[in-house]
Amino acid sequence: MSPRSILTALACTASLLAPAALALPATAAAHSVGTPGQIAWVRSAATRFVTAELAGDGASACAILNAPLRGTEHGRTCTQRWTAKLAKLLREPGARASLRTQKRAIAAAAVLVHGNAATIELPASLMGGSNRFVWSENCWMLAS
Repeated sequence: MSPRSILTALACTASLLAPAALALPATAAAHSVGTPGQIAWVRSAATRFVTAELAGDGASACAILNAPLRGTEHGRTCTQRWTAKLAKLLREPGARASLRTQKRAIAAAAVLVHGNAATIELPASLMGGSNRFVWSENCWMLAS
């Protein structure tokens, strides 16, 4: 194989790998979309939610949830459900360490705001969902 053929093959291979290689630093760099105020507010809401989880504080966790998630279910209020859920979660080995890691990750996580919806890209979901927030009740509320 001639040197020119080798260079051509390498160039073609590099051009195929470049998009994949560029995707990792973009994610790691956590490029956010939205105004600085929107981004800060979404991060603040996520931080308050994880802080409430760490404290086992169901009422504070519910305060960040969008209204449809705060309703009474089977005779149990949002606070009652979340207090029980968090008590169970915090008894699991490694749960607190995982939540503390997630809380630290929020400051550098990418936040993507599109109109009245936003997401925050974290290693784990905040509620077993997509880390989606909605602009509701004059603030960012965790939707799922």
